[in-house]
Amino acid sequence: MKQYMNKWARGIWAVMSLVLFAGLLFSCQHKAETSAESPNILMITSEDNSAYFLGCYGNEMATTPNLDKLASEGFLYSHAFANCPVCAPARNTILTGVYAASNGNEQMRSKYAKSDIVKTYPEYLREAGYYCTNNVKTDYNYGGDWNAIWDDCSRKATYKNRAPGQPFFAVFSNFTTHESQIHKQIPAAELKHDPAKVEIAPYHPDLPEIRHDWAQYYDRNQQMDAEIGDILKELEESGEAENTIVIYYGDHGGVLARSKRYVYETGTRVPFIIRIPEKFRHLFPAEKPGDKVERIVSFVDLVPTFLSIAGIPIPDHMQGNAFLGEQKTKAPDYAFMTRQRMDERFDMVRAVRDQKYRYIRNYMPFRISMQHIDYLFKAPSAQAWEDAFKAGKTNEVQSRYFREKPLEELYDTENDPWEINNLAGDPAYADVLNRMREAETRWMRDVRDVALVPETEYDDFSGDGSMYDYMRSEACPFDALLDAAQKATSADANMDAFVNNLQSSNAAIRYWGAAGLLIHREKVKPELEGVIRKAAKDESGAVATLAAELLFRMGEQKPALETYNRILADTLVFNRTDRNFALNSVDAIGARTPELEQNVLNMYERRKHILQGNERYKGYDALMAKALLTQWGLIK
Repeated sequence: MKQYMNKWARGIWAVMSLVLFAGLLFSCQHKAETSAESPNILMITSEDNSAYFLGCYGNEMATTPNLDKLASEGFLYSHAFANCPVCAPARNTILTGVYAASNGNEQMRSKYAKSDIVKTYPEYLREAGYYCTNNVKTDYNYGGDWNAIWDDCSRKATYKNRAPGQPFFAVFSNFTTHESQIHKQIPAAELKHDPAKVEIAPYHPDLPEIRHDWAQYYDRNQQMDAEIGDILKELEESGEAENTIVIYYGDHGGVLARSKRYVYETGTRVPFIIRIPEKFRHLFPAEKPGDKVERIVSFVDLVPTFLSIAGIPIPDHMQGNAFLGEQKTKAPDYAFMTRQRMDERFDMVRAVRDQKYRYIRNYMPFRISMQHIDYLFKAPSAQAWEDAFKAGKTNEVQSRYFREKPLEELYDTENDPWEINNLAGDPAYADVLNRMREAETRWMRDVRDVALVPETEYDDFSGDGSMYDYMRSEACPFDALLDAAQKATSADANMDAFVNNLQSSNAAIRYWGAAGLLIHREKVKPELEGVIRKAAKDESGAVATLAAELLFRMGEQKPALETYNRILADTLVFNRTDRNFALNSVDAIGARTPELEQNVLNMYERRKHILQGNERYKGYDALMAKALLTQWGLIK
C-alpha cells in the first residue's frame, strides 16, 4: 500500500511538474510576446513654433510638406496646448506628468528641487524594459542629474543601439525654429518667403522689421520640416516604422513677440501629430489615419499616455489624462496654462482653454505684458514694436501690451483667433466668464499651485525639500493662501481683507495683502498709510517691495526709496531674488535718485561677473541692474 502510494504521489508530482513547467513556459512566452508587441515610440520636438505655422493646420503660406504628410498618415490634434509658453517649464511638465506650477519648477531658468514623489517618464519606461534615448535637449528646470534618467543622452543618442528585440523610446529635438534664429536677420534677397506677402498679427504694427521676422520665421519652419523629414526617412530605412508610434509636437508657441512666454493661442497652441502603425490600430484615436482629433490635450497628458501605451499603471500623483491606450480617460473639458517669472522679469498669469474660449487671470496686472526681457528683445521685430510704441506710432490694439493689464481676459478663439477682443466685461458672456473663472480656481486648488507663494519665499518655505512637498504639508495654509490671492485679484476691493492679510504671520499671505492694495490703489484711503509704511519694512523682499511701490504711486516717495535702497544694500537679509524683484518694481514706476543709482551700480559691480555662459541663469538680478543702468545712461 505504501509502495502504491509512493508511485501515486510520484505520478501526481510528475503531472503537477509538467503543468507547472507548461505554465512557466506559457508565462515566459506570453511575456516575450508582450515585450515584442510593445510599440516603439519616436518623439520629435521642434522648438518655439505654433500650430499656425504648419500647412496641415490650414496656413497656405507655410511650406511644411513632411509634417503635412505625417498628418495625412496619422492623426492631427486640433486642440493641443503647452501648459507653459516657454521651454524649460514646458519640458518640466512633459517629463513628469505634473504641472510645473505644481512641481514648483515654473520659474524660467531655475533649479529648485523636484519632489522624490515625482518621477520622470524615462525612469518608468526603463523599468519596464524600454531603451530610452534623448538627442539631445534636456532643459528640465529642476535641480538634479538630467542625463542619468536616460540610457543615452547625447548628440549621438539613437534607438539603433538598443538590445535586439528591445522596445525603444527615442527623443529627437530640433532647434531650427528656436527664437534665437530670428535674432539676426537674413538678407531679404535670401528669404524664401516674401515679407510683403505675409499676414502679420493685428497687434503688430506694420513695420519692415516685423514683416521681415515673420517671413524669416516661415523660412525656419520650412527648414525644420525638411530636417524632420530626414528623421522620418531614417526610421523607414531602419525597418522599424511599422513597429513605431511617431509623435511630433512643438514645445510651445512662438517666437514673434507676444507669442512665446504668453498664455495666448500664439504662445500655447502647438502642432501635435501622432502616426500609429496599422498593427496598433486598437490605439487609433479616430476612425482612420488622416482624421483630425478635437479632444483637448496638453503636455501634462503625455506621461500618462506613454505609460498607458506601454501597459504601465499610471501613478496617482500624476495630473494629466491618458488619451491613448487601455487607461485612456474621457476627454477633459479644459486645458490649463501658466506664466510666471520669465528670465529677469516677474509676472503671474493663469489661463483656461475649453473648445472655444480662453480665460486669462492676471495676478500682477500692475506689470505690463511686453516687459523688456533681454533675450526677447534681441529680435529686431520686438525692438521695433517697442520703439514704435514709445514714438506714439501704434494704435490702441498695438499699444495695450505696453500698458497695465486688465484683471481678467476672455476671448472667443473661433471668431477672434488673434485674441484682441476682450469679452470679460461683456454681460452677454458673464456665464462663460464665471464658469471658466471657477474652473481656474478649482484647478489651482487641485494641483496645489505653488505660485500662491512668491518666489522670494521659496527657500524659506521649502527648506531642504521641494515646493511640491511644502504645498501638501501641514505647514502650508493652502486654503488661506488661495483665498488671499483670489480676493486680491477680484474686481471687488475688499480693503479690510487686504489689511488683515497684510498683518498675517505668513509672508505669502502678507504678499497677497500688499498685492490687493496695489491692484486697488485708487481705493486706498490716507489712513492706511501707516499700515503700508510698516509693510514696506517687512523682512520679506516681495512684501516690502509691493508696499514701497504702492507708497511711491501714492506720492510718498521717500519711504518707498528707503525700502528699495535697503533691499539692494542689505545682502545679509535679502537675496538675489529679492533684489531682482525690487529692481523690477523700480523699473515699473520709474524711480531714480543718486542714492538708488549708486546702490544699483554697486550691486551690478558685485554681480556682473556672473553674466557669462550658463552662470548667467543665476544672475537675473545682475541682468536687471544692467538694464536699468543702461537705461539711465550710466553704462553702455
